[in-house]
Amino acid sequence: KFLFAYRVSKSYRPGSADTRAAWAAWFEQLGAHVVDIGKPVFERTALGNSPADTVLGGYSLITADDLDAAVALASGCPGLQDGGAVEVGELGALN
Repeated sequence: KFLFAYRVSKSYRPGSADTRAAWAAWFEQLGAHVVDIGKPVFERTALGNSPADTVLGGYSLITADDLDAAVALASGCPGLQDGGAVEVGELGALN
């Protein structure tokens, strides 16, 4: 399983019809890879070092065979077209 942490520009506002349609189409394209579609983030604060030009926008849990496959899935994220980013991290079990 992989965590997609969405980073959006500070001026980004979720909720427009075009934005919702783009995200819905992307999640539909991901199909069975989606474990948890996640939620958008509306209020936030950060501790420590955080990229200055983006803020946390939301998350999703995805399945993929490996990190490269997860990155390939993330490359279609609509937020990338708006100056955002997707952090992709493999989730592991603590032994």
